[in-house]
Amino acid sequence: MIRYDYVRTRREDVKPIPASSVGLTRIFIKAFTRLNVWGYKLSRGRLFNTFPGGFPICIVTTTGARSVRKRAVALIHLPLGEDKLLVASQGGMDTHPVWYYNVKAHPELEIMFGPESHRYRARQVSDDEKRELWPHLLRLYPEFDEYQARTDRNIPVFRCERLVVGPFCSRV
Repeated sequence: MIRYDYVRTRREDVKPIPASSVGLTRIFIKAFTRLNVWGYKLSRGRLFNTFPGGFPICIVTTTGARSVRKRAVALIHLPLGEDKLLVASQGGMDTHPVWYYNVKAHPELEIMFGPESHRYRARQVSDDEKRELWPHLLRLYPEFDEYQARTDRNIPVFRCERLVVGPFCSRV
């Protein structure tokens, strides 16, 4: 069992995801995400804009790692100044979400929050950066602590810097 010194929740205090329900959980997440993305985009962020508990969401559009097709997923909106953070938690499951591989293969992505969309370049943060960002992430979504306690997988965190589209791409 791996322990991260910045995670306050103990694994013994976290309810594990039963192996028998992992497949069903993935199907539910996929179906809910499709509905969520559709409603969010159609309403320009006025509908389907929060997860249970009232946490705001954004739509992240990546390029498929193998298919090179655009893929959209609803994630918790995690602002950090002008940047955005993405956490590949998947509820603390033992595997990375599919979008993680897309971002690793194609780090340029689009994030829609409300009616606005902007392009970003994602970079996976180091373990030290993750440790520093952890309190900020928990202020935005406290469940991340439980998710990390649930798995031995080091849940990846990405920092996304906004791009300006034009003859030269630069940080805003």
